[in-house]
Amino acid sequence: MLLGVDVLVKNRFRQLIGSDVALCTNYPAGASDLSPTLEIFRKQKKFRLRSIFAPEHGLYAALQDQVKSPDRLDPKTPVLSLYGRRREPDPKILKLVDTIVIDLVDIGVRYYTFLWTAVLVIRQAARVGVKIMILDRPNPLGGRDVQGPVLEPSYFSFVGLYPIPVRHGMTIGELAGLLNGEFGIGGLIEIVKMEGWERGAYYHETGLVWPIPSPNMPGPTTAYVYPGMCLLEGTNISEGRGTTRPFELFGAPWINPEELADDLNREKTPGVRFRPVYFQPTFHKYRGQLCGGIQLVIHNLPALDPFRLGLGIIKKLRRLYPRQFQWRRPPYEGERVKMPFDILAGNSWIRNALERNRPLAEIEGRWRKGLEEFINVRKKYLLY
Repeated sequence: MLLGVDVLVKNRFRQLIGSDVALCTNYPAGASDLSPTLEIFRKQKKFRLRSIFAPEHGLYAALQDQVKSPDRLDPKTPVLSLYGRRREPDPKILKLVDTIVIDLVDIGVRYYTFLWTAVLVIRQAARVGVKIMILDRPNPLGGRDVQGPVLEPSYFSFVGLYPIPVRHGMTIGELAGLLNGEFGIGGLIEIVKMEGWERGAYYHETGLVWPIPSPNMPGPTTAYVYPGMCLLEGTNISEGRGTTRPFELFGAPWINPEELADDLNREKTPGVRFRPVYFQPTFHKYRGQLCGGIQLVIHNLPALDPFRLGLGIIKKLRRLYPRQFQWRRPPYEGERVKMPFDILAGNSWIRNALERNRPLAEIEGRWRKGLEEFINVRKKYLLY
């Protein structure tokens, strides 16, 4: 299969010849032959690369989550951080270019920030009349399943700027088209489509090498559980940061792993088994402390609903460890009032329902209508 950047190269940069170009990317984004898009753009002679915009984790995708990155003022092609002093490009810089090209590895989950960096770039470009070109990439979670609640407007943040569900089932190009079309952004967007991507394919089925888009996304199985396990960021449970298996491991010093694994396995959650483990994070929550916990073992990926999985785990932890379990307090992603879990879930009623020990089926039923409405709108913007 050919990625968007592969198609652009195959067509000899036809749409960009003679242009002044800005590129929003980082080193993990590259062609199927593993060449970084940034280096491809630097070496070509058909247009002028004027500036580079880097998302969270920096140009080299080496910084940990929520660490601000500085600008790098190279006189030839400055690298301007969109996760530092500002999160959208300076309009003065945009007026120096004809086209902004976006090539970022999205994970297919609402609270992965690369998507929102792309949206802020599109919004700013629309204000100054600069064209946008998006080099499309696979959704690692496949492009069929859509899961989780639609974000409520009062919980907009940098991990969710528009009302979409947690798992949206779209490529970054498709979703940019939906947001641009449905919410009046007004961007002048061209999407360079992939060739040969099968909509139902998970990342490991594409034949592509996993690009490690950020430090705590080391493999595709991490992405597969991320829609639900990222919810643990809103609690005092370690989500496995500081280990080699972030989001696939979770735990805390006061958890009995055998007890928890037995309890979770009795639920027979579709698609996953729970293995008792001990781990010692090298940074983040419980750094240097021995934690009891669980390793998630996926045995039937299409059957797995990762968001519901995350809610079920939190529900179980609250029941087994009512005195130790706590919700994380603000601040989180720039929000200083609202609870971090609520920012991730996209509302406060899910947390309230978990506190009242309401059944998961009841909780899921409440978000079903909004999810179905999104699915109907989504149909208009699917490209594959």
